[in-house]
Formats: sequence, structure tokens, C-alpha cells
Amino acid sequence: MDITTIAVLLLAVVVGISLGLLGGGGSILTVPLLTYVAGFAPKEAIAASLLVVGVTSVTSMLAHARRGNVQWRTGLVFGAAGMAGAFAGGLVGGHIPGTILMIAFAAMMIATAAAMIRGRRGGRTAAHDGTLKVGRTVLDGLVVGLVTGLVGAGGGFLVVPALVLLGGLPMSVAVGTSLLVIGMKSFAGLAGYLTSVSLDWGLVAAVTAAAVVGSLIGARLTTRVPEAALRRGFGWFVLVMGVVVLVQELPGVGGLVVAVVAALVAVAAVTCRLVGAACPLRGRLAAR
Repeated sequence: MDITTIAVLLLAVVVGISLGLLGGGGSILTVPLLTYVAGFAPKEAIAASLLVVGVTSVTSMLAHARRGNVQWRTGLVFGAAGMAGAFAGGLVGGHIPGTILMIAFAAMMIATAAAMIRGRRGGRTAAHDGTLKVGRTVLDGLVVGLVTGLVGAGGGFLVVPALVLLGGLPMSVAVGTSLLVIGMKSFAGLAGYLTSVSLDWGLVAAVTAAAVVGSLIGARLTTRVPEAALRRGFGWFVLVMGVVVLVQELPGVGGLVVAVVAALVAVAAVTCRLVGAACPLRGRLAAR
């Protein structure tokens, strides 16, 4: 086993921790990991990530279910709709240039990160009354599933915000439920991709096993992290990874511009947090 393979497997454990702790982020790490470290072509990396994330999500979901953090009705309806969208996305994604897929992947990450960092207006998540809004859940599932199959994202970075911001679920329940949805959609997206790509099954199996170990660790950490901190941390994590992917995929000057703009925004955000109410940006955002 060479150093590159060892590095890939160690990073796969981090992928699993991300999935177990945050209910997402697996593909956000797995696609760049397989592309830039393991040397997979973008389409193969996307297809392989769907298998890794699917198996890991189901394993971690079982741990969350034992704690009562999976809402089965919402997850199954959302996941079933997502499977249809994911299979269609996988069929289409196999015929789109890899660079375009990666740029679209990064753009979706950044947009979703902004929603998670900001949260609902007023800083509160709507209380969930136990009523399943089937029409809205099916529509959200189809859209998220399409993105899942198209760009190889297991969907946690879209499903968790959808369940928290639109469904009104507590973050801990959204994380557990998202893992059920992610597993269902990932396998459907993989089926679509396998019509046009082939994989190194030995390496993919090893990465999957390492990620499963990490997911079990991550699932045990969820009860020890405050919900608000978990949501914001998830948002910032997705934002950073989105910028990294854009810098890698855009031409030289474009990547440099993205990096500079991202650094300026990060500095402004940190400064605003430090000065508190005196920050002029806070007043503008509150007035919106």
C-alpha cells in the first residue's frame, strides 16, 4: 500500500465523521478527495462518491435511529422523490464535461452555505407540528435528487437545510433524517452513472470501509455539539470547500479572483462578529 492510498483512506475517515456528525458533507469531501488525491477522473469520482456516501449514510443513520433522531415518514417520502431525480441526474451527468460538473457542484455548495449560516430570519427555526406536507416534500426531494445525481453530491448539504429551514425539524433530527434520504438518493444516482462509467472497485470498497468507521465516530459526537453551533459550523465548512473547488477548477486568473474575494468576505464576517452590534452590516441585514 503506497503513501497516496494511505492518505486517501485516512481522509475517508474524515469523510465519515462529517457524515455522522453533520448529516452531510460526505460528497463535498469525497469528490475532491478522489479527484485531487486518488487521481480519479471527475465523472468516476462523482460515481464512486455516491457509493461511498450511500453506504456510509445508511450505517450512520442506524446509529441516529437508535437515538430517535430519524423522522421516517418525512425521510421516506423525500428520499423516494429524490431517488427519481437522482437517477435522472446520474443519466444526464454522465454526458456533461467534468469541469462543468465540478463548477456547478461548487456553486451549489456556496449558495447553500449562505442559507445555513444566515438561518431563518429572526434566528429561529419554525416549530415542526408533525404534519407531513407531501406536495412540498416531493417537490423538494425531486429537485435535491436531481442535483444529487447530476453533481455526485449525496445531498446532505441540500437536504439538511431543506429539513431545517423549510421543514422546521430540529438540527439533530434533520441530521439523522437526512442520512436516510442521502442513502436512498445516492444509490439511485450511482445506478444512473454506472450506465456510462466504470470504477476501481477495490479502492472504492476500501474508501467506503474507512468512511463507515468515521461515520460511527461522528454519530456519537452529535449529542455533544450545540445545535446552533452545528448549523453555523456546517455552513462555514461547506462555504470553504466550495471556494476550494472553484479555485481548483477555474482558469488561473479566475481562481485567484475567487480566492481573494472569499478571503475578503471571510475577514469582513469575522470582523463583524468581533465588533457585534456596532457592525454596519448587521443593521443592513436586519433591515432586510
